[in-house]
Amino acid sequence: MRTPQTRGRTYLGVGLVTAAFAVGSTLAAGSATAAGTSTVSTNTGDIVYTVHPLTRQFSTGTHPGALPTPSQCVAAIGLACYTPALIRRAYDIPAGWTGKGRRIVIVDAYGSPTVRQDLDVFSRTFGLPEADLNVYYPQGAPDSSTAHQGQPLGWAGETSLDVQWAHAVAPDATINLVVAPNNYGNAINVAVRYAVDHDLGDVLSMSYGAYEAAISGKGNNLQLQQSHENFVAAQAKGISLFASSGDDGASNGGPTPAAGYPASDPLVTAVGGTNLFAGDTGAYRSETVWGDEASCAVHQPFGCRLGPIGATGGAPSTIFPAPSYQAAVNGNRMRTTSDVAYDASVYTAVFVYNGFNPDPADNGFYFYGGTSSGSPQWAAIGALADQQAGHRLGGLNPALYAIGAGRTHALAFHDVTSGNNAWEGPGLDAKVGYDDPTGLGSPDVANLVGQLVH
Repeated sequence: MRTPQTRGRTYLGVGLVTAAFAVGSTLAAGSATAAGTSTVSTNTGDIVYTVHPLTRQFSTGTHPGALPTPSQCVAAIGLACYTPALIRRAYDIPAGWTGKGRRIVIVDAYGSPTVRQDLDVFSRTFGLPEADLNVYYPQGAPDSSTAHQGQPLGWAGETSLDVQWAHAVAPDATINLVVAPNNYGNAINVAVRYAVDHDLGDVLSMSYGAYEAAISGKGNNLQLQQSHENFVAAQAKGISLFASSGDDGASNGGPTPAAGYPASDPLVTAVGGTNLFAGDTGAYRSETVWGDEASCAVHQPFGCRLGPIGATGGAPSTIFPAPSYQAAVNGNRMRTTSDVAYDASVYTAVFVYNGFNPDPADNGFYFYGGTSSGSPQWAAIGALADQQAGHRLGGLNPALYAIGAGRTHALAFHDVTSGNNAWEGPGLDAKVGYDDPTGLGSPDVANLVGQLVH
């Protein structure tokens, strides 16, 4: 498990998903009580979902001319930096696809006291339309006076990343942000259930996680069962679910590979991370697994001047057996993450505006990475697909794997075949076709959506 003190590294906006380790067992059969109240359960233990987006400021400038090109960032800092226009070009998102008429749900804890203002700055800077953002507090709003202390500060950065980049990919979609008062499993469950019961979106993104080894009781944990029941309810309404695979590699700092939850739930599309190499115009060049221990030793992205920073999750589950859609490609009797991939490396960062800092001099654009960047963007891609289809496509995993196993895989996905996701423990290699770090690959959105809707 990685903490802010580990190795004393410099982090430039890494969206981390971490939790402590504990023992567990297998998923219990039968249904569980849905999370409908804010009472903390007294079962085998609370699940704790945590994010730590540790950041470094780029600039307080808010004009497009103040932001450098990727090659200028590489020359000056040693990392690439991408705007919404460049990401849309790299992943082949047609200009007319905006998500109009669709709704994206984002669930976070604590939220941010300046989420709306920061999104406005982001939109103006990059020439995006004003966002249609609604914020819901089903269990009451957290005290804004605590938003800059301890855990809530990390979640404020996560909230900024989530809403800004969902808006970047689907700029005309409505964003419904549902905020839990804390990061415990029951509070998060209530927030997700509120979004599902009130039908707040066509797609739902979760940029948080707890590693399965950290879930006391594993599949017998009541909060995990409640969470899964929420996903069953979402599936019944045709809501597509997305979650980040994590940023601590295959083993999450432990001795053996271990998946993270909720990404490991078979009803959720788990998003792994890559290094995206694109030109100054956004032209796609290549991708490798985001795994800095391996990359800095072998590939040396941009000279690896900052040293190893993180690695994508992606590993077998110890709770969920392989679902039918995955069994034919992953070669494992257990469910594996990731399902798909997206740019996540801090060496290929995206810009995010943070305006919630106590000292106004600290407000401005930051470099961000992490698989928590990929989850809201994949959710936005789901909204684009729903827009093109004219209806909800629901759980996407069976369709994604059908495409991935078919003859048109290379048109719909960029197959990531190089890299390893070790991080302070064993890692797993990329290979031709499906692999744990990057799943089926990253999207060619125009071609992928074309296959999903026909």
